[in-house]
Amino acid sequence: MFNKNIKLVLAALVLGAAVWQFTETNIGNGIMLILLSLIFVFLYFKNEMILLAFLRLRKQDFPGAKVWLDKIKNPSGALVPKQEGYYNYLNGLMVSQTNMNEAEKYFKKAEKLGLNMSADMAMTKLNLAGIAMTKNRKREAELLMTEAKKLDKHNMLDDQIKMMKQNMKRMGQPKQHFGRGGRGGRPY
Repeated sequence: MFNKNIKLVLAALVLGAAVWQFTETNIGNGIMLILLSLIFVFLYFKNEMILLAFLRLRKQDFPGAKVWLDKIKNPSGALVPKQEGYYNYLNGLMVSQTNMNEAEKYFKKAEKLGLNMSADMAMTKLNLAGIAMTKNRKREAELLMTEAKKLDKHNMLDDQIKMMKQNMKRMGQPKQHFGRGGRGGRPY
């Protein structure tokens, strides 16, 4: 993985070589070098390690995705802010299976840095709402679910949002206690 500034320098050098090839009347080489410089510019905006981690996640290979993300040693120095947001988003998705506190930190950082796609931001807010709900912060969970609903333009998260709202309603209802070991009888 190259630093983001090195990618820009490489793109400029390759572009310079393309201009030189054009002046030498090697048009084919010049065009090929321009295409090569565009790859470096693309990789400036889309980090290759994050792209490979996304590919692993599509295959439900969480350990493989973690390996690719762990290769990014200094996310704030090597990535542009949106890429760092996706770095935290992916780490939050993977950690949410085991450690809610750490996942909440990752998701909040991803929310702060921003994500390119509104669907990803909606998913981040929905995950934060779920974490808030498990920590009995009902008001925060409701606000986050409302924001997630607004961001979900294609209604891909409708079922999850409805299910979370139903769970919140159940959490708000008082529990009924029954006599005789909970096997019927009158409520206390």
